[in-house]
Amino acid sequence: MGWMMAGLEPGVFVAALAVAMVAGFVKGAVGFAMPMVMISALSSFMSPDLALAGLILPTLVTNISQALRQGTGAAVDTARTYWRFLTAMVVGIALSAQLMAEIPVSVLFLALGVPITAYAAVQLAGVPLALKLEHRRGAEWGLGALGGLYGGFSGVWGPPLLVYLVSTGVEKVEMVRALGVAFLLGAVVLLASHLETGVLGASTLAFSAALTVPAQVGMQVGYWAQDRLDQVRFRRWTMVVLVVMGVNLVRRGLM
Repeated sequence: MGWMMAGLEPGVFVAALAVAMVAGFVKGAVGFAMPMVMISALSSFMSPDLALAGLILPTLVTNISQALRQGTGAAVDTARTYWRFLTAMVVGIALSAQLMAEIPVSVLFLALGVPITAYAAVQLAGVPLALKLEHRRGAEWGLGALGGLYGGFSGVWGPPLLVYLVSTGVEKVEMVRALGVAFLLGAVVLLASHLETGVLGASTLAFSAALTVPAQVGMQVGYWAQDRLDQVRFRRWTMVVLVVMGVNLVRRGLM
């Protein structure tokens, strides 16, 4: 079993498995936030690069079902609709992933903690995500690039797309599918990019694969809970947890 622990102590490895399960549950229940939960929680007790490596395969595998839930045809149509956003996002991830080794750990903690805390705090405050988009094409290119550039070294690129979808009034099923397609494509690019950068090697790939199992279990439970939970209340508590985790990352970055 030691080959999949990436050098972690047994207790820390078990904690990582638990984080993956909780993140999978959150994703199954509300449709997003898995990378934010994983990078925030894992980075609190391991290095940011190992935390990033750990979330890559669980993110890839769980998003296959989310993207293809209404069938391959629907997913392809969604990809065609948002091709500008997806293209900018993919290029941004590929470029920013190369910077991972150049960024100091303290800066990484701050780069992870500040946006996650701000995003969750805005959600808790009830500030609407919708923006007045004068030029949709420009917004797609710009928000896609923003998400991709941040996603390459953090594993989190969903919020800009969520902002765009809310701002353009996309209906629920299409929104969840669009997020799934973006998450899936981004995860593929992130995997390929970090195989090249060295963030993903034999031991970290095994570690990421180990986290995939509890993440999948958690996601299935999340699907079951989705129809039974008060979504507004559950999402609110998810944001509370993200604020706490984000503040902790900021604290570590400053210290």
